[in-house]
Amino acid sequence: MSPLPIRGVVPILPTPFRADDEVDLDALAGLVEFAITAGASAVGTPAFGSEFYKLTDSERLRVLESVMTRANGRIPVVAQCNHHSPRHAARVARQAQEMGAAAVNVALPRQFPASSAQILNYARTVCDSVSVPVVVQDWYPGGEPVGLAFAVELRRHCANFRYLKREEPGIGPLIRAIQLELGGEVGVFLGWGGMHVPELQPAGACGVMPGLALADVLVRIWRLGSDSQWSAAYSLFARIAPYLQFSLQTFEQFHHAEKLLLCARTILQSGAVRPVTIELSPDARAYLDNLIHELLPTLGAIASNSDNKSDRRAS
Repeated sequence: MSPLPIRGVVPILPTPFRADDEVDLDALAGLVEFAITAGASAVGTPAFGSEFYKLTDSERLRVLESVMTRANGRIPVVAQCNHHSPRHAARVARQAQEMGAAAVNVALPRQFPASSAQILNYARTVCDSVSVPVVVQDWYPGGEPVGLAFAVELRRHCANFRYLKREEPGIGPLIRAIQLELGGEVGVFLGWGGMHVPELQPAGACGVMPGLALADVLVRIWRLGSDSQWSAAYSLFARIAPYLQFSLQTFEQFHHAEKLLLCARTILQSGAVRPVTIELSPDARAYLDNLIHELLPTLGAIASNSDNKSDRRAS
């Protein structure tokens, strides 16, 4: 059995935008630095949490190039290669591998119905196009996401299929079944902002791909869970759960909450979300501001602890 190359917390980097709606690559560099300081195992971009679906092909490539340059081998980069066409997704995956991505992540195309065979062939096409590990993501609110049979069949054909990413709760039995059937060769990443970590880390999830704004907190929670310090992990998670629940009511609301929290933490200067998006009502914005205000002391304490550990390592 070969060990999974990436485990733990892999935050998705948001895409910063300037006032003129252009991508702010300088601000993006600061987000990479924060992820490294937070203790993340890797970073992911340009994904759903990066507003990838609002970026042009050239912007997606520039974002990935900028992140790769800033990371400079200090942290692995998981490159998202989403496209409805398997041929195009495979081409983007090859580009990402050539640029030095440690892994590629592809979301199965769920905009319109497709047969199980077509979905499997889509994943095989992307896996066959690269040699780096592949994360297959399935977010399918309107239907049944892929499960054990898909994972077993894809792994039979593609040795570099190493991860399945799912976004919903209640998949503990699936995680255990994949571990049992595939002997640990395929891990399950959690999504949905980290909301399901306390439920599914004990079931054997290999990691979580949340937003960036709470990456340091989730790193702390994940490490506590890894050491079976569940009471401390649950207690810390309880402090961030109200924010997560509010931010994840809709995906566009998540973008606004994520960026406003990063601004409050002085990690990002602009909370701009690219149109088309939602507008937070005055009541929603006031509640979000209160949630962030209540979070800041906890976040400051964790950030200070991380800085102290970094100082001790440096000395």
